Parts: sequence; structure tokens; C-alpha cells
Amino acid sequence: MPSQSRDATTHWTGGLRDGRGHVTLDSSNSGQFEVTFPSRFEAPDGKTSPEELIAAAHSACLAMNLSGVLGQEGITADSIDVSAEVTLTTGPEGAEISGIDITLRAAVPGVDADKFAELATTAERTCPVSKALAATKITMDAALA
Repeated sequence: MPSQSRDATTHWTGGLRDGRGHVTLDSSNSGQFEVTFPSRFEAPDGKTSPEELIAAAHSACLAMNLSGVLGQEGITADSIDVSAEVTLTTGPEGAEISGIDITLRAAVPGVDADKFAELATTAERTCPVSKALAATKITMDAALA
């Protein structure tokens, strides 16, 4: 398959703490999402954050990748549910993404728990977003639904 790229644009006005911006999903033309400092470091208040967008990308990618890993084994899941929780920590050197906790549940007929754990681990290891975030501690709780 040829290379693909996707893009988003953020427009920001004002200072860090009192400013605001909006992220536009350019490639899909599927929306614009407001971002602010308080929505990132305090309560979301109906706005998104870079960390939430990373969580969305990671959960979607892993669900799709698990489907592909299962497909290579001739298996189709009835359902795959993935949630990703991205933790933003503030320390002496500033803010950093300190971890990503993934919860994965799937209904996969004919697959036992051990085989599923093996396939889920392969999917997480080969997920393009997981690979891009390799410098971050990623944990995964994967189980059959």
C-alpha cells in the first residue's frame, strides 16, 4: 500500500493560560474542536485536549489492528472495544505524557483466553500508534468479553 498522510490544523489566540484555540481535522473535514489550557490541565468543560486526541487515535488504531491480526488467523471478532487513558503529569521539567492505560475487550468466538492474550499483545506491539508512542509507558488489560 502507498504511504498515506492525514492532517489537522490548530489555530491559537491569546496567551497560554487565557488563550484558546481550535483543532480542525482537515483530512476528514469532520469537525473542529475547541482547546484551552484549563480544559487540558483542569476540567474538560466540553473541550478536548491533545491527550484526548491521542487516546482517540490509540484506541481506534488498536481496535483496527487487532481486527487485522485476528484476520491473519482466519478469525473475525463479533466486537472489539478499546479505551485508552492518557495521563498528563506536571513535574519540575514541565508537563509530560507519563503513561497510557489501555483496556481492551473483545468477543471472539472460538478463541480461548491464552490465544486471545497472545493475539492482543501482537496487535498492541504492531499497532502504528503504539509504535509512535513507544517512548511512553503503555499498559494493556486485554480480555475476552
